[in-house]
Amino acid sequence: MTLFERSEAIFEDENVLHDDYQPESLEERDAELEQYTAYLQPVINGSQPRNIFLYGKTGVGKTAVTKYLLHHLEEDARQYDDLTVTTVYLNCEDLTSSYRVAVELVNTFRGPSDQISRTGYPLNAVYEKLWTELDRIGGTILIVLDEVDYIGDDDSILYQLPRARSNEKIDRARIGIIGISNDFKYREKLDPRVEDTLCERELHFPPYDATDLQNILEKRAALAFKDDILEGDVVPLCAAFAAQDKGSARQGLDLLLEAGDLARRRNDPVVTEDHVREAKQLLEKQRIEESMKDLTSHGHLTLLAVVTSTVADSSQVPFQKQQLYEQYHDLAVATDRDPLGGRAFHNHLAELSMLGILDRTKRNEGRGGGIYYEYEIDVPIDAALSTLENLHMSGELDLESLRQNAAAQGLL
Repeated sequence: MTLFERSEAIFEDENVLHDDYQPESLEERDAELEQYTAYLQPVINGSQPRNIFLYGKTGVGKTAVTKYLLHHLEEDARQYDDLTVTTVYLNCEDLTSSYRVAVELVNTFRGPSDQISRTGYPLNAVYEKLWTELDRIGGTILIVLDEVDYIGDDDSILYQLPRARSNEKIDRARIGIIGISNDFKYREKLDPRVEDTLCERELHFPPYDATDLQNILEKRAALAFKDDILEGDVVPLCAAFAAQDKGSARQGLDLLLEAGDLARRRNDPVVTEDHVREAKQLLEKQRIEESMKDLTSHGHLTLLAVVTSTVADSSQVPFQKQQLYEQYHDLAVATDRDPLGGRAFHNHLAELSMLGILDRTKRNEGRGGGIYYEYEIDVPIDAALSTLENLHMSGELDLESLRQNAAAQGLL
């Protein structure tokens, strides 16, 4: 009996909708492409490369544009006999220190049989190995550090690499750094010397609007789906949902992929608006579940306090910490848990904000009112409730009544 057979009714090539797909051309980023190309021009001229810092929200094209331009840069450099260009891409999500980045770079440049351990060396010893590898390769070497903010405060690598040649650590290679970050305030956290070095050239990628996203999604959809599979409102709806949220092309593409997958699983002949709406709910629920998987029960209660406060009086949104703390305190008591103090509760609010589940706004009322934060839920209440219902506290609280009240107020 055959358990798996190829299904070719919906997709022509679903890989086109995945994150690692590299399009032949990039849409709606003409201004950024032009400026970015100008910043990379010294490389083709055989000069010292500029250090470039890109920032903008997730899914707005920073990484895609970088990979696209560096691919063309390497290809175009081959026409010049006196020029060699090497590009290296690292995602720093798991590289939370300069030491880890340096080790990863050494191992990237070396063969599989010549790797070094991730622990056990002094940092200076790893840097010496890195200088050796860079000089061995020679030429112009561009190092992309995506999600560079994960390196945190231990950012000496961002100072050492661009200055390695002027500090006579290397003499056969020219190094350029391209830092990419979703954190708009990351620059403010850098050591001033690192800031001067890393942010030699800056490029901001604003969110896409609905028209931009529709254009991007239409071109991908034409490649990803078979003819006449998408009803006419599917792509505009995916674009509108993504534009309303974060202006992220990635979000729109994920919606298209999930909607198509729903239609395929159900053997539906076409992808409809209903598939898109259901896909949106599924993806939002998955995102919250993924974000909350490592939170404690008090983190879950903090989210529930925001949801409960919103349903109780949506006219008061956003809420200050003290308002939410009173709700949280009652929920903790109701579930036989010892309530946390105000500072610990504040930390849970901050964590939920960092995860994108809450929206936090800083207020400054001057000398009289002081500085404080306001919070509101930044995901659909329905998705938050669905996640909380699956947690171990679901049997201890009447979440169904809360859902009914939210529905009655049009909050779902």
